[in-house]
Amino acid sequence: MTTHPTYDQLIDLPAYVEQPVPMPFEDINGHLNVRHYIGIASEGLDESLVEVGIPQMWPLSHGHACFTAEHHVTYLNELRTGDTMSARVRLLGRSERAAHVLVYVLDETHRQVACVVEEIFLHIDLETRRTAPWPADVAAKLDARVAEHDSLPFPADTSGSLALR
Repeated sequence: MTTHPTYDQLIDLPAYVEQPVPMPFEDINGHLNVRHYIGIASEGLDESLVEVGIPQMWPLSHGHACFTAEHHVTYLNELRTGDTMSARVRLLGRSERAAHVLVYVLDETHRQVACVVEEIFLHIDLETRRTAPWPADVAAKLDARVAEHDSLPFPADTSGSLALR
């Protein structure tokens, strides 16, 4: 059984895309629609990658990109219109051309974890539209972030269905 970290364990990680849930994001069930959980997690990951040398304009400025290869999403608690949400990112590892991450979508209003998005993403050379080795500077910063996140005082429980190859 997977045991996810608590809100209190995650709160010290940097917050990304902190914002209230807008009414148009709510679905017929009265909570945040599935597509928006993934969108918020993706935006949070993108913001966090700036810190490891992957700017938001990387495709235009350097001809590189990150493409998602796989997701595994676990919903734990509802987010509703007006609730404040944020994304917290834990980088688990990287290979020559890919990285493995957990993105926690937090409900800041009720102080709980709403969703966990596990992802494998790939480094892409946009000239060839194929995977390519991470640039050395980015690889070093990814490795440093993985080491930093390895030292967090709670386990990085994953779905078991995604892994670096």
